[in-house]
Amino acid sequence: MPIPDYQSLMLPLLKFAADKEDHTLRESIEVLSEEFNLTEEERREMLPSGQQTIFQNRVAWASTYLKKSALLESTRRGVFRITERGIEVLNQNPSEINVRSLKQFPEFIEFHSQKKNENEGESDPEIRDNSVVVDERTPEESLEYSYQRIRNELAVEL
Repeated sequence: MPIPDYQSLMLPLLKFAADKEDHTLRESIEVLSEEFNLTEEERREMLPSGQQTIFQNRVAWASTYLKKSALLESTRRGVFRITERGIEVLNQNPSEINVRSLKQFPEFIEFHSQKKNENEGESDPEIRDNSVVVDERTPEESLEYSYQRIRNELAVEL
């Protein structure tokens, strides 16, 4: 099984936090890697920078998006818990949580519009020709892979 994209991790991460206890990002990475039956090779696969594993990066971004939607809250650095809104969302028994579904929350819309303004001129990777395209890469992954592509193209030109 390939490493799940960060949007596919949102609902399992929220369900993991449903016990209303504090959880660490490290703990959630371990639990979710087990839930998705990731191999040791998949767990160790690194971003091009070599600074972080792909799975760790994707869980962190899923957590960030859920926090920006007020479904999770930070209780201290690297520690989070579910919010009442998060419980309400789980009680609706959603089949998935993704960027599109998070756009119902004003906090997320504000965060997402700020992100878009910072990247002005770039197209939204989720919506093209009125169809949804799941972007498997986190924003950090996209930057790293784009940087690597540019370096490779420059090397070929030289």
